[in-house]
Amino acid sequence: MISDKNANTMKWLLRREFWEHKGAMFWAPLIVGALLVVLMGCTVTYGIMAHGIPAHVTINGQELDHARLDAVLPAETKMVAANIATGMYLGASAPLFAILTGVVFFYCLGALYDERRDRSILFWKSLPVSDPMTVLSKAITAMVVAPAITIVLAVAASLVLLFIACAALSAQGLNLFSALLSSSDLYLAPLRLVALLPVYVVWAVPTVGWLLLVSSWAKSKPILWAVGVPVVALVAIKWINAALENFSGQTLLLAHYASDVVARILGGIVPGIWFTFPGVTAAIHLNGHGIDMSNVVPQSYMSLAGADAWIGVAMGAAMLYAAVRMRRWRDEG
Repeated sequence: MISDKNANTMKWLLRREFWEHKGAMFWAPLIVGALLVVLMGCTVTYGIMAHGIPAHVTINGQELDHARLDAVLPAETKMVAANIATGMYLGASAPLFAILTGVVFFYCLGALYDERRDRSILFWKSLPVSDPMTVLSKAITAMVVAPAITIVLAVAASLVLLFIACAALSAQGLNLFSALLSSSDLYLAPLRLVALLPVYVVWAVPTVGWLLLVSSWAKSKPILWAVGVPVVALVAIKWINAALENFSGQTLLLAHYASDVVARILGGIVPGIWFTFPGVTAAIHLNGHGIDMSNVVPQSYMSLAGADAWIGVAMGAAMLYAAVRMRRWRDEG
């Protein structure tokens, strides 16, 4: 019974976070996605219609016009073209994931700070909702809800752009729809994107924990505290390490990890950040049948095999706990 009550409470807390930040989490990526479809769709269509397939194509010494090109082009060639398109089409949605980084960053910074600034925390604390549930709902919104919304909109925008490009090619005598629809990557690419969400959550925990901690105690300008403290600490460690090395030839052990720590604290919410760490590669290969994206998910999960990922999770969990305690006892009066 208690678990059902907590689940229902969490559901309503997540709804509250979504409705209060619907503009940033839903409307902003939706508008950007629509602009991408319109601008890139028009650009691709114009490029294909005006400068796409040449007026005459020579195959085995025979010149073919547009009308005959689709009939004589080998099915293998069409399949390769379709595989390349289905392997790359989600790349068109990259701006949406860049927006996701900014949305999550500023959402976390204001999640606990804004309710103290406008004194609405007095109302929320009068409700029978615990501080751990409130902070956890904000963390889940940042690490799961916002990325999930972006994934859905990104897949939709990318599919529309892909079919616009294929329609323009069809008008020029090259019909790739059958090869496109029979390509497994068309259906697997969105599933791979969804499968990366747990990896994103693991890598985002320390950044979300840090930003919520700053949001819980900063009296003003939380962005300066959130960015300034790690950067100043990194510069100080680097300077002390350089001074020690010049005078004694010794180095600080912490200096070797300082950059990685700051990167985890500030950059963990960037999608794909795990590919920048040693031992993890993007695993995208071009072969004779198109672009092979099958290793992206396994390589991403390989990033969780090292201790760095889980040390970051422990740090993030500790900072989330500190944010809970800070929210409980912080007095702005």
